[in-house]
Amino acid sequence: MSSLTFILSLVVAAEHLYIMYLETFATTSKRTARTFNLSEVALENGNVQVLFKNKGVYNGLIAIALLYGLFLSHQQTEMVAIFLIFVIIVALYGSLTSSKSILLKQGGPAILALISLFF
Repeated sequence: MSSLTFILSLVVAAEHLYIMYLETFATTSKRTARTFNLSEVALENGNVQVLFKNKGVYNGLIAIALLYGLFLSHQQTEMVAIFLIFVIIVALYGSLTSSKSILLKQGGPAILALISLFF
């Protein structure tokens, strides 16, 4: 695995840890409201908080899986590729159902990392 792929994959993992932080620990913050284009009032809704915290766990697990693939796995390239593909699929779905910018913001680094695996 190239240094570029390694660094881009670390960026993807860091991004997902940050998303996990926003969704799980800073659920009602101004930054979370701005990031997800929601009002702070909407984030005070208990149902929204439960949904966000659940999504946050998934984002955290994706980050942990990528870090595992990068630092511990004997099948480094395969593990990283699988989770980059997961991120890209989720970003594509998000761009179709929520906001087109998700494909660039969330999927962009993962797409670049996946492409770099082939060079």
